[in-house]
Parts: sequence; C-alpha cells; structure tokens
Amino acid sequence: MAVDVQVTTRDGEVIASTTQRPAPPCAIVIFGASGDLTHRKLIPAIFDLYQAGLLSKHCAVMGFSRSQMSDDDFRRTARDGLEHYGSQVSERAWEEFKSSLHYMSGQFDDPSSYQLLRQRLEKIDAAHGTQGNRIYYLATPPELFESITAQLGDAGLNHRRSEDSFARLVIEKPFGVDLMSARELNGHVQSVFRESQVYRIDHYLGKETVQNILAFRLANGIFEPIWNRNFIDHVQLTVAETVGVERRGGYYDQIGAFRDVVENHMLQLLSIVAMEPPVVFEAEPVRDEKLKVLKALRRIPPEQTGEFTLRGQYTSGKLESIPVSSYRGEEKVAPDSWTETFVVMRLQIDNWRWAGTPFYLRHGKRLPKRATEIAIQFKRAPQMFFPGEERLEPNVLAMRIQPDEGIALRFGAKVPGPTMQLQEVDMNFQYGSSFGPNITQADAYERLLLDAMLGDRTLFTRADEVEQAWAWAEDIQEGWAQHPNNVHFYQAGTWGPAWADAFIERDGRQWRRM
Repeated sequence: MAVDVQVTTRDGEVIASTTQRPAPPCAIVIFGASGDLTHRKLIPAIFDLYQAGLLSKHCAVMGFSRSQMSDDDFRRTARDGLEHYGSQVSERAWEEFKSSLHYMSGQFDDPSSYQLLRQRLEKIDAAHGTQGNRIYYLATPPELFESITAQLGDAGLNHRRSEDSFARLVIEKPFGVDLMSARELNGHVQSVFRESQVYRIDHYLGKETVQNILAFRLANGIFEPIWNRNFIDHVQLTVAETVGVERRGGYYDQIGAFRDVVENHMLQLLSIVAMEPPVVFEAEPVRDEKLKVLKALRRIPPEQTGEFTLRGQYTSGKLESIPVSSYRGEEKVAPDSWTETFVVMRLQIDNWRWAGTPFYLRHGKRLPKRATEIAIQFKRAPQMFFPGEERLEPNVLAMRIQPDEGIALRFGAKVPGPTMQLQEVDMNFQYGSSFGPNITQADAYERLLLDAMLGDRTLFTRADEVEQAWAWAEDIQEGWAQHPNNVHFYQAGTWGPAWADAFIERDGRQWRRM
C-alpha cells in the first residue's frame, strides 16, 4: 500500500505531493551500534522514516556491539542522537518508536554471539511481526567486514526464512583499499551472500542534489543534445572541505585523500555526469551505464602520474582567523607523514561522447570553503562579434551538491546603455528559493536505508563497479608509491599548493572561483 508523501517546509506548508511505497516489515541489525555513525546518521534516519510514515509499524532495530548496554541504555543514547543530529522529534512518535529499539552485546568473531543474535531476532519476529526479513548493516571498521559476514553465514543468518522474506547486507565504504583487497572482499562476501543481497553504500548517491543531476540531464530535452564533446570544453569536479582529519588521524594516515574521497565519491559523481542515458531507469541499466564510464576512463601509467596528478598536504594556517595545526600535527598522524590531503587530476574518458574532453578533479582538506560542485564549461562561440567579448568568461553550468544546493547557468548579456557592452550574468535555481527557504530535505541515509528495505539497488554500488574503479586507480597508486615524497605543501586556509593553479593553466584553463 502506497503512502501519500507530502513535501513540506519546516513550517508545515505543503509544496508537493506524491506516493511512495513504504518499507516492508523487517529487523535492521546494526553492527557497531555504539559508534558515531549509528547515533549521528542511522538512528535519526530510521526515526525520520518512521515519522514520515515510510517505516512499517512492524520494523525493529537491533544494535550489536562489544559495549555493554541494556535496551534502555541504547534507547537513551538513540534519543541523545536524535536531539543532536535528527530533525524535530515528536514525543508521541518517539514513545511509539523507542520500543522497537533493542540491543545486545557480543563479540564480532564469536560464533556464540551470533547464535544469541539468531535467538533474539526470532523473539523480535514474534514481538514485532518483522516476518523474518533482515537488514544487516555493517557500521564497523572495514577490517571487521569479513569476520562479521562469515559469522552471519555460519549462523545461517544469510538465508531467507521463507520464499517471501529477505536477508540483505549493507556495507559502508571503504570497500577495499586497492584492487586485490576489493576482489578478496567481494569474493568473501559473495561466498556468503548472493550479489543481489549486497548493498554497498556510498552516501553521496543518496543526496537529493546528486539524484537531481540525473533528473536535470534526462528530464529536460534542451540539455542532453549538448551534453557531449562537441559543445563542452571541459568539466571540473570539486570536493572542498574546511575540516581537517578530526578524530580519524590514525585511519586517514593509512588511506589519504585519494582513497578516502576521490576513488569512490568523486568517481561516482563523474560516472553520473558522464554516463549514457539508460534504457529504463532501473537499477541494473543505470549501473551498467555507470560501469561503462569507469571502463572508458583512460589509465594513467605509473610513470605519468606526475603529469596528470598532483598531491598536497596542509601545513598550519588559519581558517576564518582561527589558527589550525598542520596535518603532521594532528592526533595519531605520523610526524614525518607524506600522506596526501589534497589531490588534483586530469582525466580522459575514451568514448564517442567525451573523447578529447578533459575532466579535472580537485579535492582537499583545510581549504577556505566547504563546497561540492560540478562545473560544466561550454566552448566559446565560434566567432566573436562584440567589443570586449573575448574578456567574457565562457558559459558555465554549475551544479552545487552542497552547501547552497542548486544549479546556476552563467552566460553573457548586454549591459543596459547606448553601447554594446557585455557582462556575465547567472540564471539560478536554488532549493531554498524554488521550494521554500525552510524546505525539509531528507538525509542521504534516509533514502538509502529505505531503498535497501525496498530492495531497490539503483543508488548502490555493484561489485564490478568497485573492482573497475580500483583497477583504474591501481596504476596511480603504483606511480605514487615509486615517489612517496612527491607531495607539495600548502597552507591551511588556501586553495592548495601553488602548482595546483599551474596544473590547469598549462591547458589554457582556470579553476572555477568558489
């Protein structure tokens, strides 16, 4: 039975209405339930789905972690998470919802813990009517993925309890740290769960603004005909962060900016921007087209990484007049670390649509502004007629993923007056102004959790996508390993090493001003 979903402002004004199939009954088992992700993202997302009427009354949450807690303790920490990270909490909804929260302490590698989990889930089925449906969410460090998956299989928790039930595995990134580890993890997971049961989550794909890229391209007939090398000069993808490594120093120092953001989030954005229209908008056709983009990405040989990539690392500086430490001064970071916190790359997609059109990727920490943006720069008019036209910036279509979500088209227009003078102007679409300043946007985890319960895998990454992305990244990692100290320093609060500008200017182009 579909639910009438209304898009409203926070003041309750209805601006759109549609129907949405609610989640079926199920038990959501969160491994690593005492961690930050659970209370910052997962529980608020599940509760918001409940308040929106999209979560079945016959759903329950089972937290599993090593920490000793009772059900009531888990419910108190869940409520604390809602207060800090969730939307407005209805007391009536909370009183109804909290009874569906359960917790058990166990060891991730202990078979007896999984037998106890099996017994607890059977009781939850009886008490909540979850009908044997299971979502297993691995919100744990990646080194535990294989152990948890194996134990679920040994306990028989990977199988459907009936023809009408399901058992699904949701895995957080990173899915491997290189091609070999990704293949090994895929092989291990697929030895326990069928690929159709596996949901590899990348929260970027759950963002409204990322999904809007597909809507913008495929629902508007004026853009798709010019979405190719004949009209587009180049594409810039920027993921800029003002934060440092926060409390992730030990982890980040082993991973770096490339594996943390570029190889997954940014390649996913690139594949959505560059993919061909699917035959139908369904999971497998969409993911087939994304995979084709990854296969068409030109490999960068190890000996050419210095030509097509640049790495940087932030030193101490100021952000909004507040002093911040260097990366090497961060907690749990080696004082002589050469791990990159900044990356720029020049990529080519070798297919008919994009041949010869460069894609520039830029990502860094401790930059002056937080922004995720895709900028499509079009080619100039073939002939210039007007005085000063050569000084105009080229036409740019900028899609802002976060913050200030929206789309802007920059073009030249005549300045009012007796002479023919041109100036750049912007045509803007912004979520706030178009849908109301208080529009409530669902968190990415809400959409992805709902899709996992519904069995819709469109916004999840398939095994062959993961492996193809790592196969492309392998040469770059090898080239960097041959020159581990080839990292340029930049002051925190700046837009990266000085050479980052020269990197794109040598092609006669400039980074878009954010």
